[in-house]
Amino acid sequence: MTIEKIGLIKISLIKNNTMSFKIKPPYKIDNTPIYFVNEDEEGVMGRTNMNGSITINSKITDASTIKKVIDHEMVHVDQIKSGLLKYDDKNIYYRTSTKTPFKKYSRKYNKNSPWEKQAYNNKK
Repeated sequence: MTIEKIGLIKISLIKNNTMSFKIKPPYKIDNTPIYFVNEDEEGVMGRTNMNGSITINSKITDASTIKKVIDHEMVHVDQIKSGLLKYDDKNIYYRTSTKTPFKKYSRKYNKNSPWEKQAYNNKK
């Protein structure tokens, strides 16, 4: 083992340079873009886009409601990132595991759909 001293910092190296480690920060990093938009569709408070961004209806001004909408939509962001949820202009595709095939659903909103149940229960 070789030890070099640089200033006040000691650096330890293994001869074959195979030493590595991961540092997990003590805080959560969330780079999800959130935009406030004029929503045309009645009753829509927020949406999750396939690119991982969230849009929130700009008519919502109450901070606690905005937080609830973000929490709800973040479940969908996580579902998309983990490969469980996707959609196109015609359909929504959902699966319970990445090892199972997607099931096709209508784009018509349904609070009882499996991906919405998770989001309303705020379970990731």
